[in-house]
Amino acid sequence: MLSDQPWLQALAEAHPRAAQILSGSADEQRRGGYLHTLHEIFQQPSTWLTTAKQMIAVSDQLASVLADSETLVLSGSGSSEFVGQCVRAPLQRDLGRFVEVISGGTLLAYGSEVLPPVRPGVVVSLGRSGDSPESVGAVTRLLESDINIQHLVITCNRRGAMAVKFRDQENVQVITLDEATNDRSLVMTSSFTNLVLASRFLGLLKAPERYRQLCGNLSQIAEELMRGYCGALASVAGQRFGRVVFLGNGSRQGAARESALKALEMTAGAVPALCESYLGLRHGPMSFVDRDTLIVCFLSSDKVLRAYESDLIRELDQKKLGLLKVIVGENIPGDIVREKSVAVECPGLASIGDDDTPVIHAVVGQLLAFFRCLEEGLHPDAPSQSGVINRVVPSFKLHVAAPSDGRSA
Repeated sequence: MLSDQPWLQALAEAHPRAAQILSGSADEQRRGGYLHTLHEIFQQPSTWLTTAKQMIAVSDQLASVLADSETLVLSGSGSSEFVGQCVRAPLQRDLGRFVEVISGGTLLAYGSEVLPPVRPGVVVSLGRSGDSPESVGAVTRLLESDINIQHLVITCNRRGAMAVKFRDQENVQVITLDEATNDRSLVMTSSFTNLVLASRFLGLLKAPERYRQLCGNLSQIAEELMRGYCGALASVAGQRFGRVVFLGNGSRQGAARESALKALEMTAGAVPALCESYLGLRHGPMSFVDRDTLIVCFLSSDKVLRAYESDLIRELDQKKLGLLKVIVGENIPGDIVREKSVAVECPGLASIGDDDTPVIHAVVGQLLAFFRCLEEGLHPDAPSQSGVINRVVPSFKLHVAAPSDGRSA
């Protein structure tokens, strides 16, 4: 529980409502419908350390899977697909081979024809529950049609279909993360960030201490962010913005996509959300931004990228677009933070490097979505009161591929 944390006293003075939510008893949190989500957001710094230890322990198995591969595909559905977008660039750089993100639904529908043509290759399937019908179906189809593909399954649920069905399958290696990461809430929070860090290790197999230090530094930054900005983000969530835009470049665009999904899921669609790159916003999507829009800016530490990002933020101000901004980064320029906006300073981001910080940005998106969910009178653990969406996508009919697909040899 969080009630024994000394920083809550300072939070109570700055934002009593947020402190009340965070310090409530388990029964109070359960009645409020946020017991699981709250715990799962705040457990992330400690679970990242556990994931680092676990992944290092299986480095030999991972190295064996990747040993002869020429290409790497990261696959998942929903948030799990966005995991791949957070790590694609650093993996391609560190592995020195082509890395692509392909959704589980696309693999299910098209099979190996959408994979990079070079063999041998590896498909990494990512999932919280491992029970998503398209993810299970996609791996099954590929195993039947292409013998030159190795499979790596990384899941948070050792009892899920992905872990159970494929654990003893030839050409498949299954890694299950600690049970604590198997979020009980409808939305993925700690499962998302732990899958990001677990898959990130694939590029650092030969540098385990660097990876351990990375996860430790990120854990510390996240703890400080939660202590220092929880109240401010709760206050932002209480503003009556009608829609929200998340901006991010590179790996942070994966965090922006995940944050936009969190805003949609946790408000049951009451707050429309858009994610975009800074340069991409000018090409039409800026029409989504009105005077009642919250603009969340994930800043790069790279000088050139930040120059483009800052120019876009100033342009939005000149056009009087947006109700207020949340800007996340280190050494945030004062001239891009206007009245009512919140600058979330995260010391240490620049030294880590842009490629490895999306989990920090995702935490900001989670907190904004969590507090806005409560403002909407919804329950974060199960915000979809009508049952439109569920923790796991319900089973649906899987259609058999045409015989002409053939079998690669």
